[in-house]
Amino acid sequence: MKTIKVAQIGTSNNSHGNDIWNTIKKMPDVFEIVGYAFPENERLKFPNRAKDFLGYCEMSVEDILADPNIDAVLVETEEVYLTKYALMVARAGKHLHMEKPGGREVDEFRELVRIMKEKKLVFSLGYMYRFNPKIVEVLERIERGELGKIFSIEAHMDCKHPKVMREWLANFPGGMMFFLGCHLIDLIYRIKGEPCEVIPLNCSSGIDGLNTCDIGMVVYKYSDGVCFAKTCDNELGGFMRRQLVICGEKGTVEIRPIEVLVNSGQYTVYKECASDAWCAEGELQNTEVYNRYIPMMQNFAELVCGKENPYTYDYELGLYELILKSCGKEV
Repeated sequence: MKTIKVAQIGTSNNSHGNDIWNTIKKMPDVFEIVGYAFPENERLKFPNRAKDFLGYCEMSVEDILADPNIDAVLVETEEVYLTKYALMVARAGKHLHMEKPGGREVDEFRELVRIMKEKKLVFSLGYMYRFNPKIVEVLERIERGELGKIFSIEAHMDCKHPKVMREWLANFPGGMMFFLGCHLIDLIYRIKGEPCEVIPLNCSSGIDGLNTCDIGMVVYKYSDGVCFAKTCDNELGGFMRRQLVICGEKGTVEIRPIEVLVNSGQYTVYKECASDAWCAEGELQNTEVYNRYIPMMQNFAELVCGKENPYTYDYELGLYELILKSCGKEV
């Protein structure tokens, strides 16, 4: 595989921009870093984030887009600017990896997908659970029919953020459902596809006098079952309740917590049950420790080098539209 010449546009306090940057720094056999840009006054807004970029070439966005030697660009700006800069990258004809889920305007995202598809450019989004080894394994087993018909999926992604973070959620339709619920929607959509009905139930806890949507919930009705996603930004111990429960006619898989953070990365806890005994209970097991960003960026490089992307342009657009519907926005 050839070395990919890459540049990054942006970072922020509330996304994985620095994690992505620090990951490609550790992959010199895969990526040759040309430089980075800090648009939207990011150097002043996020001085602590800028430290990781020291020693590399700072460029303007225009210079990155005009450089014919740069194969691919990572767009990791604040969420409100994601589609703005992703569109610039698409129009410049470069492969793109961007933070999830995209900007707030569906027409801009549709235009982004149209250009990427027309130019046959790689379009990769930072949905981290796509690279969780247990989730990858279960998705493969579902595709082989080993769990039978899937009739229910229950997904949680909860945490506790300070007041300033919960205020920031006002930038997005649906608040937490847009910000973190999108990870859960991706999993449900990948397994079950487009629902017959979307029932958004996003609301505010009112804690600290805020009225932002810090509790997100959406119910999906299918012809053969019901699924839901729930996310909360005010839940003590919520990180350890992040879970994915997949119920199939031949077995149930419970992944909880989806991630346990350790110094060298994460591991996942899970149990499974394929017995119809009344009190049947699966054995609790852990995955090996992994780093979620290494397979994500390795995958991006392989896509640039010609590997087929299972997450098609149409899939990404359908997912984005479902996210907005789940946030209560008409599309």
